[in-house]
Amino acid sequence: MNTAEDLSTKAKSLYWQAFSITQISKEIGVSINTIYSWRRRYEWDKATPMQRVQDRTHVRYLRLVEKDDKTPKDFKEIDLLARQLDRFERHERRDQEKEKKAKTPKNHFTEEQITQLRALVFDSLYEHQKRWFKQWNRRNRFILKSRQIGATWYFAREALLRALETGNNQIFLSSSRAQAFQFKRFIQKLAREIGVELKGGDAIELSNGAILYFLGTSAATAQSYTGDLYLDEAFWISNFINLRKVAAGMATQKGLRRTYFSTPSSEEHEAYPFWTGDQFNKHRPRADRVDIDTSYKALKNGKLCGDNIWRQIVTLEDAVKLGFDLVDTDEIRNENSPDEYANLYGCTFVKAGERAFDYNAILGCGVDGYMPDAWPDWNPFAPRPLGNRPVWVSYDPNGSSGKGDSAGLVVLAPPAVPGGKFRAVERHQLRGMEYEEQAKFIKEITTRYNVQHIAIDGTGIGDAVYQLVVKFFPQAVKYNYSPVLKRSMVLKMLMVIRAGRFEFDAGMMDLAQSFMTVRKVTAGGVITYQSDRARGSNHGDLAWATMQGIYNEPIGAEVTGDNGSFVEEF
Repeated sequence: MNTAEDLSTKAKSLYWQAFSITQISKEIGVSINTIYSWRRRYEWDKATPMQRVQDRTHVRYLRLVEKDDKTPKDFKEIDLLARQLDRFERHERRDQEKEKKAKTPKNHFTEEQITQLRALVFDSLYEHQKRWFKQWNRRNRFILKSRQIGATWYFAREALLRALETGNNQIFLSSSRAQAFQFKRFIQKLAREIGVELKGGDAIELSNGAILYFLGTSAATAQSYTGDLYLDEAFWISNFINLRKVAAGMATQKGLRRTYFSTPSSEEHEAYPFWTGDQFNKHRPRADRVDIDTSYKALKNGKLCGDNIWRQIVTLEDAVKLGFDLVDTDEIRNENSPDEYANLYGCTFVKAGERAFDYNAILGCGVDGYMPDAWPDWNPFAPRPLGNRPVWVSYDPNGSSGKGDSAGLVVLAPPAVPGGKFRAVERHQLRGMEYEEQAKFIKEITTRYNVQHIAIDGTGIGDAVYQLVVKFFPQAVKYNYSPVLKRSMVLKMLMVIRAGRFEFDAGMMDLAQSFMTVRKVTAGGVITYQSDRARGSNHGDLAWATMQGIYNEPIGAEVTGDNGSFVEEF
């Protein structure tokens, strides 16, 4: 069969086998001009080596399949060619996928996906979050809010949507980088819901040029950024005044916004005058000062105040009344003392002078432990986070009746040299666990750290836990609390803090909060300290676990030489 099509196919095969046009002409008996015409018309030279091999393999395969009297050799060749064609097909699919990825920019959202995202975000919001959404174009917002009402989750969604619609950078500033990465996780999860996988570390650059920055509260790293600002947990950040000056400058340009949101802490915090407006009025002539009512009644529904800041107070009960159905307020009231509930869920500040520890001094101990220049020897995701460096473990159960339902556990890296710093590298609240499970948890800690000391409060279930712990760690020490012992622990902690010898990752806000539960009391004429240790009220456990662990260092050891360190009680 010598049709023109068959001859052109044979000529193409010979051409791809590197035969010259003249040789091909002699082989198939076709004029040179005709072969040149076929080469030009069918674009033989444009075929890649892979395409040439694939084409000839396919032709050979079809001819063998159509053959009537197949020999065993034919069947063997058909099998070989079929496997080769399958390999070619897989290779072609991979190339197409690579080409598709190359054409799609990194971190790209289509217009349809952005429309889908906006609908997804709005449909997912509770009413109190929808009210925040309505104010998203405000130049300045400051929201005093309850714990656990979805503020971080909401603002992560708002920021991604705003970055896509406006092209503005979005800057998330938290007490530590670990805390800021909570925004990142929420944003990445949201993007996956519409089929986009966001990639990036401390910064994620979208295909439209907007960059999402996730920062710890280091003024040195914050001042070079420009974009919309989200400052998380403002009332739990150390050195707020200086940080706010730098952070606010990041949103100086027109069209950029600043959003501050936080649970309340203490009236002693540097952010409190900023909240009340006293910071705005400071150094202004009387005629230029503004009167800002920060009462719950005035700010419950949100209000644009005289300093151009839109303020709102959202308690847990407010959110629940507006349809927030993820919490049970009665259950939470039962789990917290009245003071703790008012502070954590009712947006009430702790009054100045009510606590044993200076609030700003506690916050000043916070560092960004995830930054290499802060704790270079700490790798929290490694099997052994501190390698072979010694640590102390301290465990404090809740309650004195044996019916406590929570316990605090802190892992401390003691000073490497006399007078050095203690570091709280881990803290855990063990809720709803039997004492056997709690002992097992402590044992697991000993497999990840070089534990040199374990301190256990023998109160209530603490004694049962101690009896189990000494079986695998005989050196464990049990403390039987008394007013004098508690007083000594607090004094030791005060001395350590005053000497600048205590550090914790600033993202451990629950640890900072726990120190705010410690109060000075007089029991039987003896000055001592206590937290509300009622069942369910467990926020002081971490503070007492920390103090108990540090108490392993004798009082006075922090004084190296004559540096004049002392603690005076009033």
